[in-house]
Amino acid sequence: MTTTLTGPRIAPKSGTLKQIVVFLHGYGADGNDLIEIGKQWQAWLPDALFISPHAPDRCSMAPTGRQWFPLSMRDSSELWKGAMHARPAIDRFLDDELANANLDESKLAMVGFSQGTMMALHVGLRRPKAPAAVLGFSGTLVGPEYLEDAKARNAKGEPPPILLTHGGADEVIPVDALFMSAEQLAKANIPCQWHLSPNLGHGIDGECLIQGGQFLAKNFGLPLPARPRRTR
Repeated sequence: MTTTLTGPRIAPKSGTLKQIVVFLHGYGADGNDLIEIGKQWQAWLPDALFISPHAPDRCSMAPTGRQWFPLSMRDSSELWKGAMHARPAIDRFLDDELANANLDESKLAMVGFSQGTMMALHVGLRRPKAPAAVLGFSGTLVGPEYLEDAKARNAKGEPPPILLTHGGADEVIPVDALFMSAEQLAKANIPCQWHLSPNLGHGIDGECLIQGGQFLAKNFGLPLPARPRRTR
């Protein structure tokens, strides 16, 4: 039986739901960890519903948090098995939200952080139809050797647009993961944009948020948001 996911949400600022942005949190956190990003992007995405589901399982390493799958050895086999195990619950959640909103994947964006990025890439690349965008913060691609089954395509026959951001000082998932993921996707003919914040650790900084918000707006076919003005 597939677990039903729940979590915090932010209604469209305009009052009219035209897009859905789903946040997938990192290991040991929960849906509350990322939902506030939605408030920062509302001005750029006024018709978007922002949803941040809690992962289904309690985290053994952080009992107050959640996990999409356990992390013990953190080897490639464990990551792949974990992603495969977690995928059905996320797919069902996305299916239900799209059906409730009477929208299709072209109006869906998936945003992940760390382990959530692993799941956003894993699920987004294997949906029946490609989402409008996949945005990953501080994560990595799981199972590059299985990319032959990453067949999600949009109406133009293209894979989902992907943007990966990473900190150059990431102490949890080293920055090499960014370049390896981009290279592996390219070998599978899946284009990937990336952004590197040189002094950032395992997190999301202001520039990552700006790059991410602009990326989502562009791929929803919205006007490119103006960058915030710097104050002296």
